[in-house]
Amino acid sequence: MFKIVRWIDMAVNKTLTAFCAIFLLLMVVFAVYNIVMRYVFENPPVWGDLLTVLSNIWLVFLALALTVRDNDHIALNLIYSWLPMKAAFYIQQFWKLIIFCLGVVMIVYGIEAVSTMGGKYWEMWYFSRENGSWVFKPNYMPKKYAIAIVPISGVLVCIASIASIIEDSFRLSRGTYIHAADSDSPVGE
Repeated sequence: MFKIVRWIDMAVNKTLTAFCAIFLLLMVVFAVYNIVMRYVFENPPVWGDLLTVLSNIWLVFLALALTVRDNDHIALNLIYSWLPMKAAFYIQQFWKLIIFCLGVVMIVYGIEAVSTMGGKYWEMWYFSRENGSWVFKPNYMPKKYAIAIVPISGVLVCIASIASIIEDSFRLSRGTYIHAADSDSPVGE
């Protein structure tokens, strides 16, 4: 059972890393394309800057879940190294619970924001599901698509923080727990 959970954890980690890499690549491609079109051909696309920013936003929110899972988020590492192991463990777990609560806030208010978000990007096209098939909409992508990453990231942050708490608890019980500051190994090792 534990091997299956660990395999799922690694698969999610690799998938999120791949998505982050894709969004980083898209961000660079959109920016370079926009710059070339603007300064070489003097005909910049209206959607170039928007897609660059949207790629950046989605990259940051997906990377947040990765940093929580890998214990690479902002921490009080210097203080942990001064404290006894158990005290440092409990403080780290407290902060992971705070991060979990942040994920819940992202879910609740993210869903509210997505459901109430009005407006559309006039320069963007999109696909919509109508009558059981995908239909191309030539313009006006709803703005809620851009912020849909907030509740998605909230779910991923909650899962990552719980997984990190459980993993650290198992390591403490086995005597293999080390401070997050001392851990440079990727998830699963």
